[in-house]
Amino acid sequence: MRSFGITDKGKVRSENQDSYIIENCDKRGSIVAVICDGMGGAKAGDLASRLSSKAFVSRIFETLVTPKLYISNYEKLLKESAEDANGVVYEYSQFDSDYNGMGTTLVGGIITRRKACLVNIGDSRAYHLTPEGITQVSKDHSYVEELVEMGAITKEQARTHPKKNVITRAVGIDKSVKSDYFEVALNKHDAILLCSDGLSNMVSDDEMFRAYQEKKTPDEACGELMKLALDRGARDNVSIVLVKI
Repeated sequence: MRSFGITDKGKVRSENQDSYIIENCDKRGSIVAVICDGMGGAKAGDLASRLSSKAFVSRIFETLVTPKLYISNYEKLLKESAEDANGVVYEYSQFDSDYNGMGTTLVGGIITRRKACLVNIGDSRAYHLTPEGITQVSKDHSYVEELVEMGAITKEQARTHPKKNVITRAVGIDKSVKSDYFEVALNKHDAILLCSDGLSNMVSDDEMFRAYQEKKTPDEACGELMKLALDRGARDNVSIVLVKI
């Protein structure tokens, strides 16, 4: 497996509140990856995303490298890791008034050659890419997604809706948070793409698929996608992680 990650503050924001981590776990033949998109003021949003990503990956990695430990329930591990991340961010938000109300999205999990086990909170996304096409794995926790589900607006209308950035679930806002779990079977030449909404708001799913098709390596594909977002004005921070089987 090959992996690559990239982040940029974009063309409008003065700070980058996104963070990502990619960790290889050779003992399990897996990659642990996460993207968090912080909110709550420059310092608070940055802190929330960094705390969340580190807590999430640390819990997973420590479990994976525990000798002779058989992991039978990846869903439980990932949801507990997301809850750990939530707890860390929430405690910090209570500790200092400057951090009150800070939070972050989270999307990530464990990727092996056979499957991807993923969780998400908020509107950062996970996609499954195959030689045949692209599928959004995660489901946005957002106001516009609720409108789409109700049939009030279409997916295309959601992309330009004035409230498209209003999320309905985030890490660190409350004492506990529910994460959604997804499991995807993988084959050779498939890929998992994680991204913040700084990418998905600027680059279409079809364009993500073309970059995966045309670029041989994850770093080339991520570079092409970042270039597209920046060339279009990148109104938000942009983060991308690509793991190719």
